[in-house]
Amino acid sequence: MTTIPRRFNGPEHSGNGGWVSGLLAAQQQERHGSTVVTATLRQPPPLEVPLTWEDHPEEVRLVTAGGALIGEATSGSFEHEPLTAPSVDEAEQGVASYPGFASHPFDLCFTCGTAREPGDGLRLFTGPVGDGRTAGTWTPDPAVAGSDGLLDVPTTWAALDCPGGWAADFTAQPMVLGRMTAEVLRRPTAGETLLASGLLRERDGRKFRTATALHTVDGELLGRAEQVWIEIDLARFS
Repeated sequence: MTTIPRRFNGPEHSGNGGWVSGLLAAQQQERHGSTVVTATLRQPPPLEVPLTWEDHPEEVRLVTAGGALIGEATSGSFEHEPLTAPSVDEAEQGVASYPGFASHPFDLCFTCGTAREPGDGLRLFTGPVGDGRTAGTWTPDPAVAGSDGLLDVPTTWAALDCPGGWAADFTAQPMVLGRMTAEVLRRPTAGETLLASGLLRERDGRKFRTATALHTVDGELLGRAEQVWIEIDLARFS
């Protein structure tokens, strides 16, 4: 049994897509030894509701007490090379131009919400820096790390989440995460300055394909992701 704590929301009433995908990834890694994991979300992850793990030969599934599928995780692979690190100047420019300061469809989002207090949410803000890219500097607060000073896998996946959504531009069309393939090479340490980046690769109707990465200021790649976002009708979404 597990639950998604209310703290880890994306939209106000459902789980943060990156965090829930990372929760699935951690189970897939533990049970099947996968390093690169693809997590697929089938419906908005409910908050504070008992959920159950199902272990299958090549995947894990997260289901409700009634058997409804929330999401599943399998071994994954990447279609592209990882993003290169932005410069510190680019990343600082990205924070300054973050569209979420002016308009944000999910301002309580655990990852990128402007209404979250430091240490409660990640407050990871990435803005446009040209050529369909986003970037931002980010220093994880000790309150989002474990007792070892490191971010856990779900929180690291959450950090790899929203820079892709902002590359597709949440303010132009609200979206939620549908699928995420990611690998964490090193868990981030609280207090270290990092460079987050995103890239919009293509749009196909209501689907947006993006990529993200987390680097140190010295260029070390900590984690990377490729994502599929789905455009939603914000008025009808819950």
